[in-house]
Amino acid sequence: MKKIFLMTAALCFASGLFAQGGRQLYNFSFDTWSKSGGAWYLYPKDAPAAQKVWDTPNPGTSSLGINLVKPEYEHVAVTGPGKAAVRLESRKVAWAFIAGNLYNGHYIRSVELKGVETELGAPFTGRPKGLKGYYHYIPKKINYTKDPSEEMLGRMDEGMIEVLLMDWSAPRRQVSHKDGFLDPVNDPHIVGRAYIYLKKGTSGYVPFEIPFVYKNGKTPSYAVFTVSSSRFGDTQTGASGSVLYVDEFEFTY
Repeated sequence: MKKIFLMTAALCFASGLFAQGGRQLYNFSFDTWSKSGGAWYLYPKDAPAAQKVWDTPNPGTSSLGINLVKPEYEHVAVTGPGKAAVRLESRKVAWAFIAGNLYNGHYIRSVELKGVETELGAPFTGRPKGLKGYYHYIPKKINYTKDPSEEMLGRMDEGMIEVLLMDWSAPRRQVSHKDGFLDPVNDPHIVGRAYIYLKKGTSGYVPFEIPFVYKNGKTPSYAVFTVSSSRFGDTQTGASGSVLYVDEFEFTY
């Protein structure tokens, strides 16, 4: 019995489920990376499914030799052996403007040269009080727009960090230009939300801590992060060259 308990505790620690007295997501420090087929991923090679909780546009853009999301080993919020951060950059890629973005789920495929099919959500059953971490934002002026956002041309780009806690019975599969995106305010499956819009650039890393606002007393089943260097990127609006670094996320309890 003692051996079973120790093995269970080790598995929980290795998968990043618990820290500081509450549930966390795997690789919340963003220290673990691997590269496969030219694309950077936020989990080790040959990682089990339980560790594949983060994804990016890289599986699609890497076929063109581009990774919009990369590990950053020099410019980190917390220094030390093996430490890394995330670098996200928005760019025009082939036919479309794509925001540098990091989310919970899996990239599946590009669809009709217009959008992407993704599966959203990482299993998560905690009810944290907030989310904390660090970001460094370097925005540019918006130089790509698409209806209905043409009036934003020339404005300064904005970034975002958002997490939704959902009561789904299964991950959400969507095709962006057909199914639309999650409504972070009105979706009936939202249990709680924490977010910050990054409306100004910073000279370096700044700490942040944002509270969760809960809509009900339910226990969530999935977490859905959206971290983006261009928060209007879902309408192909933003600035080529906007860069966002994020590091050392943690749910607070």
